[in-house]
Parts: sequence; C-alpha cells; structure tokens
Amino acid sequence: MGTVGVLRTDRIRSRNGKPHELSASASEILLSSEPLRGNLYRTELSVPTIHCGGCIQKIEKAVSKLPGIKYVRVNLSTKRVTVHWHAKVEPPALIETLKLLGHEAHLHEQDSGEKDPVFLELIRALAVAGFAASNIMVLSVSIWSGAEPATRDLFHWISAFIAFPALVYSGRVFFRSAWRSLRQGQTNMDVPISIGVLIAFSMSLYDTIQHGEHAYFDASVSLLFFLLIGRTLDHLMREKARSAVRGLASLAARGAMVLRADNSRDYLPVSEIRIGMKILLAAGERVPVDARIEEGTSDLDNSLASGESMPLSVGPGSILRAGTLNLTGPLTLVAIASAVDSFLAEMLRLMEVAEAGRGSYRRLADRVSQLYAPVVHLAALFSFLGWVFATGDFHRAVTIAVAVLIITCPCALGLAVPMVQVMAARRLFESGIMVKDGSAMERLKDIDTVVFDKTGTLTLGRLRLRERTDGNCRTLAIAAAMASHSRHPRSQALYAAGVEENVKPVSLDQIREYPGFGLEASSEGGIFRLGRADWALQDRSKMQSASEATAVLSKDGMLIDVFHFDDVLRSGALDTVSDLMKQEIAVEMISGDNISSVTTAARDLRIEDFSAGYLPGEKSDRIAALAASGRKVLMVGDGLNDAPALAAAFTSMSPATGADIGRNAADFVFLHESLTAVSLALSVSRAAARLIRQNFVLAIAYNVVAVPIAILGHVTPLIAALAMSGSSIVVVANAMRLGKDWRSQRNTANGIIPGPSTLKAEPVQ
Repeated sequence: MGTVGVLRTDRIRSRNGKPHELSASASEILLSSEPLRGNLYRTELSVPTIHCGGCIQKIEKAVSKLPGIKYVRVNLSTKRVTVHWHAKVEPPALIETLKLLGHEAHLHEQDSGEKDPVFLELIRALAVAGFAASNIMVLSVSIWSGAEPATRDLFHWISAFIAFPALVYSGRVFFRSAWRSLRQGQTNMDVPISIGVLIAFSMSLYDTIQHGEHAYFDASVSLLFFLLIGRTLDHLMREKARSAVRGLASLAARGAMVLRADNSRDYLPVSEIRIGMKILLAAGERVPVDARIEEGTSDLDNSLASGESMPLSVGPGSILRAGTLNLTGPLTLVAIASAVDSFLAEMLRLMEVAEAGRGSYRRLADRVSQLYAPVVHLAALFSFLGWVFATGDFHRAVTIAVAVLIITCPCALGLAVPMVQVMAARRLFESGIMVKDGSAMERLKDIDTVVFDKTGTLTLGRLRLRERTDGNCRTLAIAAAMASHSRHPRSQALYAAGVEENVKPVSLDQIREYPGFGLEASSEGGIFRLGRADWALQDRSKMQSASEATAVLSKDGMLIDVFHFDDVLRSGALDTVSDLMKQEIAVEMISGDNISSVTTAARDLRIEDFSAGYLPGEKSDRIAALAASGRKVLMVGDGLNDAPALAAAFTSMSPATGADIGRNAADFVFLHESLTAVSLALSVSRAAARLIRQNFVLAIAYNVVAVPIAILGHVTPLIAALAMSGSSIVVVANAMRLGKDWRSQRNTANGIIPGPSTLKAEPVQ
C-alpha cells in the first residue's frame, strides 16, 4: 500500500483546529493509509491471531464504535482487517483497540515469502502432544495391566514429568485463546478444553502425590493431541485461500523502462509510474499499468482479461491492461492509469472482497458450538455443587466435575464434519479431484446453478485445424513449413496438421515473422504470406470475404488457401452438461471470448443461456447477480480472468491445466481432462452431506446418554476420556462408510463438426 506525500507529518489538526501531537501508532496508521473518494482513508492491518467467527464479530463490533469509522471488514482467510475512516478526525486507535481485545496487530505489508509462523507453531505443538500422548499411553497400559503400587507410583511420576512440558508447550494454543476470551468476560470452545485439561492434570498430580490408584495424565494430553489435529487442518485450509490473492499479486510487474522527454531512459518501480509517462515494453514482459500503444505492433496474451486462448493482435491506439503479456514485438506505451487504479489492482480488490464474504460462512458445527461452551460449564458446575452438597466430599465432587468436562468434550462434534470431508476428499483424489477448502463440500451439495467458462474449461484452449478450402496437400505443406518457424497457436496447429497428414517437406527461403500480422517467405520466385487476410491479400474483393477467416495463405498477394481453426471440446463436456440438466440444475456459459466461438460451443453443448465478451469484473458481477436472486452458483473456470468469479461464487472448480491463480482461487481442482469431474464431485458431496447429518445425530446422542451417567458419578476422568475417544471413533467409523467407488462417470470425448467454407481458393502456381 503506498503512502501519500501530503500526509507525511507527525502533526494534524484536531477538532478545535489546534495542532495535535500524534502517538507513534497513529502516525504510522496515517502514513500507511491510502486516500479514497469521499474524504476517506483506507487502512489495512494484519491480525495473525484471528481464527474463528467469534473473533470476526468482536473485532468488527469494537472497531466500528471508534470515532470516524465508516466501514470495517475482517477477512478470516487472509487474517486481515480493512478499515475506512474519515479524514476529518484523528487516525483511529486501531492497534490499541485490537490489543485490548487480545489481538496483536500490525500494518499490513506485502507477503515476504516466509513460512507461516502460526502453522509452524501448530505443527510443533501437534508433534509434541502426539509424542507425549503415545509415551504416556504405553505407561498407562502397564498400570492397567496390574502393576504393583510402587511401580504404579513410579509410572505416574514419569507420566507427570512427560505431561507437564507437553501441556505447557502444546496447550498454549488453547490457553491463550481461552485467556483472551475470559479477559473480555466471554467464553469460547477453548475455555472448557483448557479448564478440563488443567484440572485433570492437577487432580492427577494430587492423586500421584497421595499414592492414588488412578491418574489421568493420558486423558489430558490425548485430548490436546486430537484437538490440535483439527486446529491444524482448519488453519491449513484457511492458508490455501490466501494463496489466491498472493498468486494474483505476483503477476504485477515490479517496474518498467520509462522514456523521458529528453530521450533518456529510467527503470522505475511500478508505484512511481504516473499517467502520461511513456513506457518501453519489450517482448516477453508484462504490461505494468493500464496503457495505450503509441508505437509498434505485437501479439498480446490477453487471457488475463478476456480468457481468450488465441493471442490478440495489437497496434497503435490499442488499450492494454496491466498484467497482460506482450508476446512478440517491442511496444511504446503511454500510461493511462496509475498502479493502484490499474486493471490488475482492481482484480486483486475483487478477489479480496469475494474472499472476505466467503470468510463469514459459518458451518453447522460452529453454530452448534456457540451454545456448547456455556452448557458444558454449567453442567460441570452444577455437578460439582450438587455432589459437594450431597456428600460433602470435595475431592469426589471435583473428580466428577472433571469427568463431566472431559466426557462432554466437543471432539465428536468437531470431527463430525472434517472426518467426512477427509474421506470424501480421499475418494475424490482417487478419482483425480483435489478438494482445497473443507467447507466447499458442504456448499457444493446445495448448488442449483452451474456457470461454465468456455476457453480451457468447456474447451481445451488448444487450437486445431478444422478445415481448409483447398484440398491440395502442397498448400498445407507450404503453410506447415512456414508455421514451423513460429510459436503462435495458429502456427502450431498448422504445423501439427502437416505432421498428422504426413505432407512432403517444402524448402522455403528467408522466412520472417511480422508480429501481429503473420509470416512471410520466398520460394520459386514468389512471396508467400501466412496470417491476417488484410495483410496477406491484395485483392480487395476477396479481402472482405477472407477477413472472417482465421488465417489465409497467399502468393504474391493472391489467395491460395484459407485455414479455419476451432477449440477442441473437453472430454466429457457434453455428458456433464446433460447430466446437470437432468438433475434440473441450471447451466450457463459466460466467456470473455468472441460471440462467434462462444455461440459455436454453446450449440455443440446444447447450452441455451450463454454470454460472450465478459471482462473479469463483469463475470463476478454476474455471479453476484445470480446470488442476489437466490441462486447458489458453482463456477467452473480456469483462466486468470476467472479468478474473481471463482472466489465470488458459492463454490468453485478449476482444471489443473488452468492458470495458477485460477487453481488457487478454486475450491476444487480436477487433474484429468474429463469434465465429468463436476458430476462426480456433486455426487460425492451429497453422499458426504448425508453422513455429516448422521454424525451430528451420533454426537448428540452420545452426549444425551453419556452426560447424565457422568453427572451421576459413575464415570472417572479416565473412563470419560475413553468414552470421549470412543464417540470420536464411532464418528470416524461412520465417515469410513464413504468408501464406495464413485468412479463410474463416463469419460467420452466430443468433437466439433466443421462448418462449410465460404471461400474458394486459387490453385498453387
């Protein structure tokens, strides 16, 4: 985020008009804020400790009460807080407010590429808890087998020495969260976990000192181990969402060569490029900011903006968007927008807004857990008070309260969703589909609309020669020989067609490529041209009709052959569209491609609702419009331009052959070529939903039966831990039922029927 020169001061005017000294944090916020329209500033803070919906609620509620705040949004995926505040007031005390809530915050900076410290902490905590739990369990088995009192006491002490450092190190993940919540007079799911673990350890230590028969060190450490598994997997899923934004930002050019008025050249960072500056762009470089071509012609990889698989020929006056790739020729550009207002920056903002909206999605388990913590605390408290009042035995009352806390641990409830997701993800992975977001499985089952991109999704984004007007093999041989000297997609398709038909090689001289136009070669006293009709032909009457062709071959300006190309349909595309329609799921195609190719693909796939020429923002707007009308949309796309729409959709899917940013933004990625992955994923998600509902019933039934038994004093903490583990095993075993082989989808390839040609070629001389 860039700083604003006029704000570089440590003094601003307060409400009474007098100079006011700013605190260090206020000065930093002022310097790092970006001016917006309406006399507003935008500030972004990184808050690594955000980990749940409760954090979002508390932060947004507290920050919104600060003076001058107009907008606040917490993004759970990126762990970032975005605030818009009014410029007429002093910079809000954002960092101080978050610190009072128990969250350390700092000004957001670009990702340095370092490893995620929170994830590393979770992995280390999980490893320590697993090591300690396994060793304590070995000692517990010996005790259960009937060890002598002296041996039992020794094993208890060894277990205590193993458990204590494990609890201190691994338990801090939960202890910190519980302490932050308690300091605010609130509770979360980490509070009963922390209380149960600490009391179980304390009681076990007391019983060990008193030479008691039972100690529950294994229960406390094992509890931490299982819970850390869930916390680590959840964090990993969140981190996957952040990679989409980082991947999109990586497409931005870091700088550009600027041509000064005196013809001197300076390489400037992209943030210093201003409107009106001249930029020298070499072949192979990305456009740094939105710009207009002043000199030069080239071919442009415009897939970022339109999804078009074929390069776009550009020349003087053409508008280029930031992030697109210059392929063949050098260009002189004039900047028409700054970096912060460029097309790529707008795509980045679209991605972050879409992800922030997705972050507010709440799983059923989270909603149930909101009431779970206070119920657990009250049950344990009333159990303790009841037994103290009934028996006067303080030790027994505490033991029963600990048993209630442990036996009501939400492990089974917490595993109800992720274990089914793990099994479903495994089944999908075996069928070549990767699941990147655990909650996506829940959303996929509810979709009622599927929106497909065309190029690279319904089609393979790979050109092939569909037909040519002249059946003479020699014309194809000439075209293939010329095409072998170019990497243009049409040239590669022509060369491949020549190889496939095994045409006889033709010797050509002085083959030269003209960026944006085509190829030129000399042979037998004539000049051959392969490329655009308005460049290759001299006959104006034929040029008008040939202009609709994809590529023409001419000799001395006379038309020889016309080559028509098309994009190959992806295998299984027609079967998938038909299957979705049979399930009464609406199917729509939106593409940045031209209307002709989109209409052809829609006709072949029997899709009635389609649109062409869509920009990335328009795609995400269409997704938003469908959502506003009550539709739950699955977006299937592969291109860079599909990333905002993929992030904005109810759920999303991308082929592995797509761009990195498209794969990162999608919830599902299918590895094989067939589009039947869409139907397969939908089937598995619906089966998973049934098992999740069953797991919730099992988890609730377990608590209905187990809690009264524990309250009545018939359960020790160790038995409570075993019962808790048993409930988890039941839930896992039910999830294992998702072992059915779902790989029964058809994998039929479909082709496009060539259309008739409207041109007649002249014979080769």
